[in-house]
Amino acid sequence: MPKFLVQRWHGMHIVWALVLIFMLTVALAWYQWLLGFLGLALGGGIAVYGILAERAFRKDLNDYILTLSHRIKSVGNEVISHLPFGIIIFNEDKEIQWHNAFVATVIGRTSIVGEPLAAHFPILQQSPKDKEPNVEVTISGRVYEIILRANERVLYIRDITDRWTIKKRYEEEKLALGIVMMDNLEEVAQGMDEQQRALMLSKVTGEINEWALKYGLFLRRLSSDRYMIITNHIGLKNLEQSRFELLDDVREITIEQKLPMTLSIGFASGTDNVIELGHNVQGSLDIALGRGGDQAVVKMGQRQSFYGGKSNAVEKRTRVRARVISHALRDLMKESVNVIIMGHKMPDMDSVGAAIGVLKAAQLYGKEAFIVLEGVNPAIQKMMDMLKDDEKLTKRFISPEQAMGLMNKRSLAVVVDTHRATMVAEPKLLQGTDRIVIVDHHRRSEEFIDEAVLVYMEPYASSTCELVTELLQYIHERVVLDVREATALLAGITVDTKSFAFRTGSRTFEAASFLRRNGADSVLIQRMLKEDLEEYIRKAEIIRHAETYGECIAIAVADNGKQVPQLLIAQAADTLLNMTGIKASFVVGLRPDGLVGVSARSLGQINVQIVMERLGGGGHFTNAATQIQGNVMEVSAKLKQVLQDLENEEGLFE
Repeated sequence: MPKFLVQRWHGMHIVWALVLIFMLTVALAWYQWLLGFLGLALGGGIAVYGILAERAFRKDLNDYILTLSHRIKSVGNEVISHLPFGIIIFNEDKEIQWHNAFVATVIGRTSIVGEPLAAHFPILQQSPKDKEPNVEVTISGRVYEIILRANERVLYIRDITDRWTIKKRYEEEKLALGIVMMDNLEEVAQGMDEQQRALMLSKVTGEINEWALKYGLFLRRLSSDRYMIITNHIGLKNLEQSRFELLDDVREITIEQKLPMTLSIGFASGTDNVIELGHNVQGSLDIALGRGGDQAVVKMGQRQSFYGGKSNAVEKRTRVRARVISHALRDLMKESVNVIIMGHKMPDMDSVGAAIGVLKAAQLYGKEAFIVLEGVNPAIQKMMDMLKDDEKLTKRFISPEQAMGLMNKRSLAVVVDTHRATMVAEPKLLQGTDRIVIVDHHRRSEEFIDEAVLVYMEPYASSTCELVTELLQYIHERVVLDVREATALLAGITVDTKSFAFRTGSRTFEAASFLRRNGADSVLIQRMLKEDLEEYIRKAEIIRHAETYGECIAIAVADNGKQVPQLLIAQAADTLLNMTGIKASFVVGLRPDGLVGVSARSLGQINVQIVMERLGGGGHFTNAATQIQGNVMEVSAKLKQVLQDLENEEGLFE
């Protein structure tokens, strides 16, 4: 029996009680010896009885503890064997040494002692860094959670099938909202009479209703060109698996029109907040429209996916939006103390030309305006040589450091030829003001400058210079450009359209006509576009290594280790596209900054923007690019894998 227990019940207080009895007996014997003798005998009897009682107590207590230990051990073994979860003990070699009955039930065998742990749980072969502490496995249709305690060499198995089923059902039944919009209804219906318009709308509406019925979607018409869709997560997943076939179906049934009808679809799910869900679905639709329409954008939590986008953006026939944007930009300029204009990193002629156009607009209202430019690259060297003769214009080009000193809360920041914060010349400038304007002609990507107060993005436009030229015609009653300003704007249009061969519409020529009337020198532009003989030879060397992928796609990889300017990579891609039988071209080369550049071009049968987005870049339907870490062979292999994946998913070509 434990010592503390003996001392608690049979300690010194008993001894002191007996001593007190003895002392009282001696005192009694002093007065009456007979009574003292009787008291002494009685005290001795009590002492003997106490000793015998203590011995009996110790014996009974020991017997009880032994019986209780046996009972606990027996019950413990029984409980462990029949616990509602599994326990496996294994040795250093990960061989099973013992398990309870629950494990035998899970595995379907009486005993697996002595067998390797990995034979029954292969997922545990992964290193601890590659897996979560708790993993889920499915065995015989049931879902189990495995909890590994490597230090104790113990494995616990819990049946979580019911909880997993409820969780799965909860995720599948989460609300998903969508908006379907006819993104070019006005352009298609222009020139139609009421009967033709009604017939076309009837066809498209019927197709949308059949699609909603097929996938079990709740469809509600919001306006003549817009529908709201309510479904759940599993319904949205089915739509993604079908890759939104409605886009192709509607385009095909209206193919006889001069302009086929196209749809833009925005979907959102993955949040329990209905207000946030509403903002997300509208944001998805805005991205689909910003990328040129005829596609679907799905935002699932933090994941954003793109589907469709097989046709080019349709040129808008009216300039109403250009007039509205120009007036809004004019008001912002009037309210600002100065204007800071910047394009993207490694600017091209379109970026610089557009910046000069915005600079002119600011000067028309007497505002101090500056263009942020960090260094001159080969793509704009000849343009900058042309501009250096104009001292007033040259002084307006400043470095990012100088711009930081001029930027304040009342400054207006105008971003041209890009809409991605990481691509601008100096991202920190955007944090210095709340007045940000974006003018861009690229298809909208997932990354976007959300703080912008005015956004003018038109993917149908040939170039940002075209958009800026249209704004200039409405921003002031009398706009007079000098020769260099007009030539810079026209040079941007010429470069991005490959001398008016690609992505040109009627508004492109109208903008060029306005610039020519203002003195734009086309001969000077041709001089700027001339190639050096050495660069031409280097470009020919890159093209010499081109190979054909899938019969009509050309892929050229520059010599590994040799640095190639981005401009040369782009020019090689342009040249390859002119070859007979080539519908798309990709050129991969090592840039001077250590990144691997990829330039992509197409004639319109393949959306190279989607290809480049898979590699972390972006651009236009027919003109895109990206920059990646690594070497040219690795990037080339990634490019071919992306092309193969797209071919397997929905086909590369229309």
